[in-house]
Order: sequence, then structure tokens, then C-alpha cells
Amino acid sequence: MKAFVTGSTGFLGRHLVADLLAHSYAVTALVRTLDRARSLPPGVNYVPGDVTRPASMRAGMRGADVVFHVAAWYAVGIYPKDYARMRRINVEGARRVLELAGELGVPKIVYTSSVAVFGHTHGQSVDEAYRRNGAAPFASEYERTKYLAHYEVAAPLQQRGLPLVIVCPGLIYGPGDTSWWMTLFRLYARRRLPVMIGPDNVLTWVHVADVAAGHRLAAERGRAGETYILAGPPLTYREFFQACERATGLPAPLLWLPARLAEVAAYSLRHAHPASAELLQNAGGICYLARVNKARRELGWNPRPVEEGMRETIEWLRAGKLSTN
Repeated sequence: MKAFVTGSTGFLGRHLVADLLAHSYAVTALVRTLDRARSLPPGVNYVPGDVTRPASMRAGMRGADVVFHVAAWYAVGIYPKDYARMRRINVEGARRVLELAGELGVPKIVYTSSVAVFGHTHGQSVDEAYRRNGAAPFASEYERTKYLAHYEVAAPLQQRGLPLVIVCPGLIYGPGDTSWWMTLFRLYARRRLPVMIGPDNVLTWVHVADVAAGHRLAAERGRAGETYILAGPPLTYREFFQACERATGLPAPLLWLPARLAEVAAYSLRHAHPASAELLQNAGGICYLARVNKARRELGWNPRPVEEGMRETIEWLRAGKLSTN
């Protein structure tokens, strides 16, 4: 099987490439610069290009049995001046990649969406058919752009017959993460996270290797035109760190501040410091709950427990000597 992968040098992309190689796929990776290509494992072909420029992808994508469009700009706490760039990458980039794959007649396409497209579910555990309240505000520009890419680009292309499978991961964690979550995990691993905010916020925590495997299974077993949630166990922030303590012996945060404090701070900073306000908004009263019944049933996908995944993540951090960078 020949696979073409965008976002191949990112957090999820690197794990997906490794998973595909382990299952005898021939992988061609799209890379933005040759420097980034150095991070790819041996045996991977690469082509320099950009998801917003179809001409740069055409040669590498031609002849692929499956295209995985993983590339996106994931960031929470960005400034309004960067909104257009995020939309160009996350929305227009998705449009260019998926339309090109259709033009070239690629037999199977897998697009990486997110459970964030469902928005704050207010304690309800939703499935693939759920649609957020259109009047509800977005918690971040990332959430907004992924919603647009999902419902205004990917889903309409499915309806027009593109052989496209959409996967919606939960909160991805694991070795190699460079998001703001890893900053918290690094502090936790160094026993410097005595205080956290939002004890009752709920996320579905999923290990990056499980998400990578879920992408491959979506290509192999997923039905074109369908969406599959790839979410881990639903845990509050407090429950998550309690699970981490059981797995690693490192103490969970002792003091938990109410999410309401983050909401109030976000509101007060929304004009003067919009990036900080966006970051705080994501710590205030957030609940992303989604069911994985369909992925278990149709793909045979089963995520690992958080205890196992975070034990591995903390070991990886320790192996790196817990850099303070």
C-alpha cells in the first residue's frame, strides 16, 4: 500500500508514519522544508511542499492508494493577527488536499478532524451524528477553523462522493508532544505543579500511538463517507492527574482552583490581551465528551488506559532529563 501523508513531521504525523512503516506501507511524506525531512525515519520518501499549494503535492500524491491529511496548525492562545493564517492552513489547506486527492482518483482518503468540532458538550457524551448549537461561541480560533474544515469542506466532499473517511481524535497526549499540555506535563514530572485550575473540566484523553493506529484502521476498515471518533477515556482534570499519580507515583496537584476563575479572567482580558483570554477560556468550564462505540465496532480500535499512556509519557520526559526549555 502506498500512502501519502501531510503533516508528517508533526506530533501525530510522526507517529502515523512510524505506524504505517511498521505495517509495510510505502510512505511518501509532504514536508515544508528539507530541514524537517531529517526528522523522518529511514525508508520514507519525501517531497517538499505546502498544503495550500496543490501543484507542490501533485507528483507525490499521484499513484497513492491512500492519502492521510493530518496537517493543521494546532495552537490555543493566538493573536487575532494570526487568525487568517490559521484559517488558510486549517480550512483552505484541507480543501486543497482533499480536492486534489479526488482529482487524482485516490481510492481512500483519511482526514484528521477533532472532537473539538462538537464544541462544549455540557456533560453529554455525543456520537458522530451530533452537531453543535450553531449559536454557541467557539472556545478558540483553532476550534472554529476545525469546525469549518469539517462541516464546510470535508463533509460536503463526502456527500459529493469523495472516498473520504473523517476521524475525530480527542485530546492527544504522549511522547513528542510540543503543545501547551506538554508544558504542564513537564512541570508535573518535575513535581512543580501543585496547583491546577478546572477540576471538573472533562476531556477524552487519547495516546498519540492509538490515534495513529486509528488512522490506519480507518483507511483499512473504515467506510467511505463515514466519521469515526477516536477518543480515549473521559476524565475530569482531577481524575486525569489522579490516574497519573497511580501510574507514576508522582503526586497530583494539591490545590484546585474553580474553572469560574478562568472564565472571569478570560472575559476581563478579551480586549487587551486576546491571546491570553483565549488560553484561559479553554481552562474554564470545558467539556468535550464523545463516544467511541462506532470505532470499536467497525474499526476494531481500542485505546489504552491513561495510566499506561502517561507512564510512558513521563518516562519519555525523564529520558530527556526534563528540559526546562
